[in-house]
Amino acid sequence: MAKASAAEVEAGGRAVRVSSPDRVVYEATDRTPEVTKLMVAQYVASVEDGLMRALRDRPTALERWPSGVREGMKLATGPQDRDADAFYQKRVPKGAPDYLETVEVTFPSGRTAEEICPTEIAVPVWCAHMGTIVFHPWPVRRTDVDHPDELRIDLDPQPGTTFADAVRVAGVARELLEELGLVGFPKTSGNRGVHIYVRIEPRWEFTDLRHAAIGFGRELERRDGGVTTAWWKEERGERIFVDYNQNNRDRTIASAYSLRPLPGAPVSTPVTWDELAGLTDPRELNLFTVPDRVADGDPWAAIDDTSYSLEPLLRLWEELPGGELNFPPDYPKMPGEPPRVQPSKKVAAHWDDDGNRIEGT
Repeated sequence: MAKASAAEVEAGGRAVRVSSPDRVVYEATDRTPEVTKLMVAQYVASVEDGLMRALRDRPTALERWPSGVREGMKLATGPQDRDADAFYQKRVPKGAPDYLETVEVTFPSGRTAEEICPTEIAVPVWCAHMGTIVFHPWPVRRTDVDHPDELRIDLDPQPGTTFADAVRVAGVARELLEELGLVGFPKTSGNRGVHIYVRIEPRWEFTDLRHAAIGFGRELERRDGGVTTAWWKEERGERIFVDYNQNNRDRTIASAYSLRPLPGAPVSTPVTWDELAGLTDPRELNLFTVPDRVADGDPWAAIDDTSYSLEPLLRLWEELPGGELNFPPDYPKMPGEPPRVQPSKKVAAHWDDDGNRIEGT
């Protein structure tokens, strides 16, 4: 039987065309059947309520896997990866429909771009037609792209740790948030990690958001020896890394209800705190199981009801020792930043007290 050249998916009253609907995006596993491109688009439409709560009015980068997800495929992370199979799309793709809206964002380099800004479910369904697997929204709204409205706490398991360790640390994080008068909303990362989101008042800069994440991470370190904020991998050990740099400008996390490019089509899935505590295998939350959860109600339905002040977290940043931490390598050298050299390769005599390399060394 010949494969269909195109199909349509109903999305918010629009019929969205999906080309090559029979293309296999995820191969079958011992737990899940194969997933086609049409199934991905249908999945996106089926989780409209939760997905649009995560994406609506936010500049959103796309993680596109046009040939599907296979073992050994590579995601481009920079211009050096010209032979990669997948890539991040930060500018609007050619051929975008007229109902797709955009917003201008400014990158750390100072360059600007028009980025997709989803306002209706037909937009992410069209993005799925373009091979998008993961949606990466900024923590801002289109009305004010320079002042974040959410803090993202990324609990990233390091080698030697497990999802269970991330869940345990998430429990400590929940207690700390509650002590500070904040409410966090957890989700699985779709892999081994846990993400916690806190809606905040949009009146702080990205640097404040990052410092709030560092302060929070340092207090977690103080309370739990299995937590680290060390930027250099050689210093992290077998601990859960609080990736504070995910709160920088143009740094994003897979959105709630995004698929992940891993076998079995796992989903970064919002859960209640009680569900998270009892969850042993995040792979159970996938393209086949998550739509029924959303039909029964989104655990994050109340996330927009209240926004909080960053001040309690900024007090932790100011009061706990440690000072500034490293930025990602593609950022310009930032004020107060430690030297960008691995601690094991650093020769103390070659650096001054401000973290600058001494000329001639």
